[in-house]
Amino acid sequence: MMQAETILDTPIARHVWESRYRASDEASIEATWQRVARALAAVEPTDHTAWEQRFLDVLRDFQFLPGGRILAGAGTARDVTLFNCFVMGTIEDSIPGIFRALEEGAVTMQRGGGVGYDFSTLRPGGAEARSTGAVASGPVSFMDVWDAMCTTIQSTGSRRGAMMATLRCDHPDIVAFIEAKRRLDRLHHFNLSVQVTAAFMQAVTQDAAWPLIFPASRLADGGETLLREWPGEATAVPCRVVRRMSARALWDALLHASYDRGEPGVLFIDRINREDNLHYCERITATNPCGEVPLPPYGACDLGAINLSRLIRHKFTPQACLDTDRLAAIVPAAVRLLDNVIDASRFPLPQQQEAVRRARRIGLGITGLADALIMLGLRYGSDAALAFAGETMRSVRDAAYRQSIVLAEEKGGFPAFKREPYLDAPFIRALPPDLRDGIAQYGIRNSHLLAIAPTGTISLLSGNVSSGIEPVFAADYQRTVLDPDGEPRHFALTDLAVRLWRAQFGRADGIPDALVTAMELPFKAHLAMQATLQSYVDNSISKTIAVPADTSFVDFVPLYRMAYDMGLKGCTTFRPTATTGAVLAPTQEPSPLRRPAGECE
Repeated sequence: MMQAETILDTPIARHVWESRYRASDEASIEATWQRVARALAAVEPTDHTAWEQRFLDVLRDFQFLPGGRILAGAGTARDVTLFNCFVMGTIEDSIPGIFRALEEGAVTMQRGGGVGYDFSTLRPGGAEARSTGAVASGPVSFMDVWDAMCTTIQSTGSRRGAMMATLRCDHPDIVAFIEAKRRLDRLHHFNLSVQVTAAFMQAVTQDAAWPLIFPASRLADGGETLLREWPGEATAVPCRVVRRMSARALWDALLHASYDRGEPGVLFIDRINREDNLHYCERITATNPCGEVPLPPYGACDLGAINLSRLIRHKFTPQACLDTDRLAAIVPAAVRLLDNVIDASRFPLPQQQEAVRRARRIGLGITGLADALIMLGLRYGSDAALAFAGETMRSVRDAAYRQSIVLAEEKGGFPAFKREPYLDAPFIRALPPDLRDGIAQYGIRNSHLLAIAPTGTISLLSGNVSSGIEPVFAADYQRTVLDPDGEPRHFALTDLAVRLWRAQFGRADGIPDALVTAMELPFKAHLAMQATLQSYVDNSISKTIAVPADTSFVDFVPLYRMAYDMGLKGCTTFRPTATTGAVLAPTQEPSPLRRPAGECE
């Protein structure tokens, strides 16, 4: 058996394996792969040994990287979930309802899952309840309670969990939400995103007054009402106008907070719902903590990534190319493996099992894109790099959908499938005719198949490959990771492509000509890559738009509008400041690329 030392060829890779993914009796990463392959093959109706070997074949050499919860939990006796993250149920606007939701979040995080919540259902601060006359403290105050819960769960030895909080752009407490993380001692475990509607974007363009509203049935009588859709309501309901403010002033407050603190991000929520493959049977108002999987209540993200850096032949030469045959072989096995996760996993809550098995969502993505581009001699942000990324993701899309159709014919489609409305979804309408015909004839096993996650920790495990679709941060730098007991450990790192280039050409230092770092790129190049890939991704993409520290606010202002106009489903930025710290650094302790609240990978 190949030993871990011969495969995990960097100290940080071995540390990550030993501290996060290794089962107690495993002597090598090969044993970890065998455990995962065996556990996920066991749910197949027949040919367990054959499927175990097929899964092992794509796991070896880090060609396919399943999500961290899969690596850590599959085939173990631990009572944990194999899903990285969940969106939790609708928070009922009452003290019992709030604390039931808190309990569900605690149980989910204890079992290893990150959580996302929409706090829009909670009455605004200062509002008087119609039934009792009690005055509400507002959603942000209850987010503090969740934050304290997460701290307590971590103190018990559970993994460092992530939480996402979202709030509608027309909720009366939206300004308090936007400003919530300006206090450095607050909401450490949360990532924040504003649900931005198309109507709000139009109001910003027109410099219109923007109504801040809440369902009238939960407020004291009196005042103007508007008919609006609202989270937790089956149909549009009368909403009381609490007050109006300038749409541009609200937009400006959001931009200033993002410029200064990197949060909140934005979710273009109407686009998310309009382009949802299950537009006919669900309403989405939140995402998993890193934003790549918009989910309905109790939905979960089942993630894995194809490591493009392992699929480049003739690296750093004029003959460099993607091994398309190998890619075509990996995708079907990866789809089947992730589909099996749904049947192999435990669930913290029965509602989660019901929601997950009803849709059978998976999120197959890519990682190592930037390193693959360097190996091909393509500079990130160039037209050639965009063309390569788009064509590769289109190939992944088509192969993934084709395999899900095969699985539907073999095992049955997902229970919520309805042929005509599913085929009418915008993403499905854009598929090649043969795939649409296959769905019409056989159905499809998984409602959604594609998502691009950050893959931070599993990228470290696989040799410090560039994460997800992010550019390389630097050729050489320092990174701090936490031990299981929360103590920091510092590692000097070299990007995988740079390390391989130096070894191939006998160099002790230097960088390939094609290397361009995240902070060297204009933010338009970041947005262009995300937009190019979003066309071929049915869920969404976790991507941080790196903004150099010396960027002026005036230059920053167009960024979110550009993201909206380019068709993105969401956008996150990070600009190093005295309070946020640097993204990563060669000489000082780094901070994460954004998402400081935890991890979801």
